[in-house]
Amino acid sequence: MKKRNDSKVTEFVLLGLSSSWELQLFLFLIFLLFYVTVVLGNLLIMVTVRADARLLQSPMYYFLGHLSFIDLCLSCVTVPKMLGDFLQQRKIISFSGCLAQIYFLHFLGASEMFLLTVMAYDRYVAICNPLHYLTVMNRQLCFQLVFACWCGGFIHSITQVALVIQLPFCGPNELDNFYCDVPQVIKLPCMDTYVVEVLMVSNSGLLSLVCFLVLLFSYAIILITLRTHFCQGQSKALSTCASHLTVVSLIFVPCVFIYLRPFCSFSVDKVFSVFYTVITPMLNPLIYTLRNAEMKTAMRKLRKKHVASFCHIKG
Repeated sequence: MKKRNDSKVTEFVLLGLSSSWELQLFLFLIFLLFYVTVVLGNLLIMVTVRADARLLQSPMYYFLGHLSFIDLCLSCVTVPKMLGDFLQQRKIISFSGCLAQIYFLHFLGASEMFLLTVMAYDRYVAICNPLHYLTVMNRQLCFQLVFACWCGGFIHSITQVALVIQLPFCGPNELDNFYCDVPQVIKLPCMDTYVVEVLMVSNSGLLSLVCFLVLLFSYAIILITLRTHFCQGQSKALSTCASHLTVVSLIFVPCVFIYLRPFCSFSVDKVFSVFYTVITPMLNPLIYTLRNAEMKTAMRKLRKKHVASFCHIKG
């Protein structure tokens, strides 16, 4: 452990997912495949939405494009460092690098939570008030809602960093995870962190829980509305809501489990961390594209357009 003259910790040691060299090589290949899928999948959604004028004018796909951008950035916060550490015997991250991971992880994570809440509101208006949908969800409101999501994420992440940066680190410096996050870091300071852990729960934990409950309530109203006024045309809306609910569950359940439990940690925490930072950003594009006929149609048009352009240039 490196120390300065004032005995302050300047770096942390990440224990990672395994100490077995063979298992680390196997995990490197698996997570490299996951990461490539995350990058290509979310880039494909962003390009498809951007290239199709009809999708770009739709509020739902406007929000979906931003969701894919957040997922792409979120995976870049932890996965590249994790992949590099799989090939290292000693996994180290500087104190400033640790703070940067905490900041961007919570900035993007909170922004995604707020955006998913906005997407639930968008579906509520589209299904419960379809005649005024485009009037209510106009482009200016969509922009303002997305901007508010980013601002909310920024405020949340700043408070998380403020919780950590003021703590005195002068003792152990091992983090039992593959990246830096508040629940592990606040267990290391050479002081009583009871108040800090309570603040973490009241911030990250309650934020995750409240957003999750609001989303469940919103989709419950939507599903009741669909059941009451069900017809053949509503099957598309039902499929869309099912996709959104799947994404919401995959994101919020791990967050509630990780951040709503102060003063204790379990070995399964790493599994939920992997799910939140790696698996969910990979599954989002698969869920939204495989279950969405409009996205698949737009992708086929984009592919034909590029194939035709390539043939024209080659000819």
